[in-house]
Amino acid sequence: MRVAGFGFRKGAGLGSLRAALAAALAVAGDAPLAALATAGDKTAALAPLADLLALPLHAIPPDRIASETRATPNAVVPARYGRRSLSEAACLVAAGPDARLIVPSTASPDGQASCAIAESSET
Repeated sequence: MRVAGFGFRKGAGLGSLRAALAAALAVAGDAPLAALATAGDKTAALAPLADLLALPLHAIPPDRIASETRATPNAVVPARYGRRSLSEAACLVAAGPDARLIVPSTASPDGQASCAIAESSET
């Protein structure tokens, strides 16, 4: 199972989210995604992309994001997310305990959004 995780600035639009996803998918190859994921307090902004792609959206509690130590440290990320890559943490948690990061956090050209992809053996 492959899950795309997202981190983004307040006000990031659908175009920024799609661009971040496209950049990550260019690295990941053509295996299909099973879901999208982000922090629970950001799901409303990501829901239009999930709807467009007809994919489930996983709302990860901020404390689960903050405790995901496999995600890359990032000083720009707010402390409530553990100062680690939100996109990486979200996809790793959503993909399950055996998930591995296959695409690290990849930014949209405008810098408003980032996407990472994790893969696991879960279905």
